[in-house]
Amino acid sequence: MAMFSLPSIWNLIISTIVFSIAAKYIGSHLHNRGIPEGRKRSLWVLGLASLLSWGAGEAADWTQERIEGQQPATQASVEPSQLMREVDQIRK
Repeated sequence: MAMFSLPSIWNLIISTIVFSIAAKYIGSHLHNRGIPEGRKRSLWVLGLASLLSWGAGEAADWTQERIEGQQPATQASVEPSQLMREVDQIRK
């Protein structure tokens, strides 16, 4: 079973840059095609830019994994029940 892992910092940086560039390019492309501004056009820009951004982020993570190898998944070092006991002791 695969554990959920947070995206790498490169994923966040690259996907943010790609989203900004894609949203601007897609918006200007739709404007040049004569598609009027409105909610539908904004949703198209958001959706397409999000897909491109997600793909770029996944490519960044894939590339980093190929270069550095698969990173071990991190887990909490404290059991939740133990944490609750410690919190209760602090409250007293």
